Parts: sequence; structure tokens; C-alpha cells
Amino acid sequence: MRGKLIVLEGTDGSGKATQAGLLLAYLAARGVFCREIDFPRYGSPFAEPANLYLHGALGGKPGDVNACAASVMFAVDRFASYKEDWGTFYESGGVVVANRYTTSNAVHQASKLPEGERREFLDWLFDLEYRRLGLPEPDLVLYLDMPTEAANRLMRRREAETNTSADIHERDGDYLRLCRECAGEIARAQGWAVVNCAAGGLPRTPEDIHREVAAVVSECLSR
Repeated sequence: MRGKLIVLEGTDGSGKATQAGLLLAYLAARGVFCREIDFPRYGSPFAEPANLYLHGALGGKPGDVNACAASVMFAVDRFASYKEDWGTFYESGGVVVANRYTTSNAVHQASKLPEGERREFLDWLFDLEYRRLGLPEPDLVLYLDMPTEAANRLMRRREAETNTSADIHERDGDYLRLCRECAGEIARAQGWAVVNCAAGGLPRTPEDIHREVAAVVSECLSR
């Protein structure tokens, strides 16, 4: 019996990792058989092409690698992770919470294309990952919508606190704004649950966002 796949999606700096952690704790406290997955899997050889892309080895700007080529890099890591790691858990009825998934390819790579070419790309992408590679489709996608300016401030603070450097996506403000615009279109077309992560231009607290996330997930799991 297959389990459930819950995806937390959003542009960089939207708080996906924080919300994944809060959601896992919430589910575990209620006795739900659950675990988290996170992409890309830095340190895995299957994620190395995506790592090289994100850190500028293939070009210093996101557009230096075309949408299909970049998507394949991330898809290979996802396929390997399913076979190596979480597929058996999911197939045995477990609830999987994903911090990014195929949906990230949709958001980040479709934004590289003219608006008139995005539908064809998304059809290709979902066919590649969900049908040809055989990855499970999400039961629920929660899109964490954070204004780009607020997300940028949060990313810069995170870099300072963790002594890390931004990747080519994270340091390109114009690209992130375009990703957010594209994500809004995709969320509406795909029926994703949109969680507004700011009020009056200021980020909501993680706990406030979590309450909304938990309510939507609980409804999904009850079906």
C-alpha cells in the first residue's frame, strides 16, 4: 500500500526547511509513520551534476544551462534517491515530506523560458519524472509564497549565521523574482495549496505559517 507524498515548495529563502522540520515533529507527535527527504542530496554522487550547476561550474548565471539540461541533473538525483533510500518506505505506507521535488524543476527551470513555451516544458518535465522515471506524484504540494525582497533578507541573514555562500539561484534577485511570478502561474494551473508567508510585506512567524501548513496536511491525510 502506497503512502503519501507531501511536498513543500517555494523559492529560495521561503522557509521550506523550517516548515519541513515543524511538520515532521507535528506528524510524529500524532503517531504518523513519516520521514523527510531533501533535494538536491549534497554529497551524493548522483547529485554532483546539480551541485556543479548550482555552484557555477557550468556557467555563472542560471540561464547558462538550459531548462531541460538542468532538469535532467536534478531528476537523476531524485530517481537514485527513490531507489536507494525512500522508495520502500513510501511503498510500505509511510508519509514522506519532501523539501523540494519535481516541483522545483517546474518553478526554477520553466522561469527560464518564454511564457508561450512553459506549458510544453512542464508537460515534458512531468512526463519525464512521473512516468518515464516512475517517481510518485505528490498527493499535496504546499507552495510557500514569500515576497522576493523578504526572502533575500532571510537568505543574507542565513549566510551570515552559517558562514555559507549563495548559489547562482540565490544570488540572482531578478531570477528569483521571475521564479516567483512563474510559480504563481504553475500553482494555479496545478492546484497547489498556496501559503502566504508574509503579511504587510513582513514575514509571518514560522509557528504561524506552520499552523496553516499543518491544517492543510491534516486534511490531505484524512482523505
